[in-house]
Amino acid sequence: MDTYLETERMTLRRFTEADVDALTALHGHPDVMRHIDDGCPVPRTVVEQQQFPHILREYDELPSGQGCFAAVEKSSRAFLGWLSLRPATSVGLNGGTELGYRMLPSVWGLGYATEGARALVNHAFTELGTDRIVATTMTVNTASRRVMEKAGLSLIRTFFEEWPEPIEGAEHGDVEYAITRETWAHRRDHQ
Repeated sequence: MDTYLETERMTLRRFTEADVDALTALHGHPDVMRHIDDGCPVPRTVVEQQQFPHILREYDELPSGQGCFAAVEKSSRAFLGWLSLRPATSVGLNGGTELGYRMLPSVWGLGYATEGARALVNHAFTELGTDRIVATTMTVNTASRRVMEKAGLSLIRTFFEEWPEPIEGAEHGDVEYAITRETWAHRRDHQ
């Protein structure tokens, strides 16, 4: 197992070919995808032929230490979802390193996303030399917004984009959250 980072309860590691079924289950779950892209589950063929190969290529193409990492529970080795650090490319973001995460509904509310997000923010600032971390979600996605806030990011703005297929809640816009290394260091030093 190619471990990237460990938290109290999780191991974050590179995806392997053995993870295709787990990623398909995650991206194919309607509750997971309802606030992402077109709000629809991703078909297995798209995961296998497009998304999964893209994740694997990123390990070679992105700056060192960036990519999408499988989140696995330490005690059971169960797949929980993923967390990522990548150059910001999501609609509405302009620069920075983007924090992302998707977790299986069976572990929602158990703090795994927050635990992983905090670890990635810390790692990005202490080990990767990151200057600014950003994240985005739909305004109505309160659970994701709470993860961003608990990881130390602050609301920067609400913005509105034209989506080809607007999904429920799109009329409320999207939000951008961010934290700079300076702000992170100041908070760390005063805790």
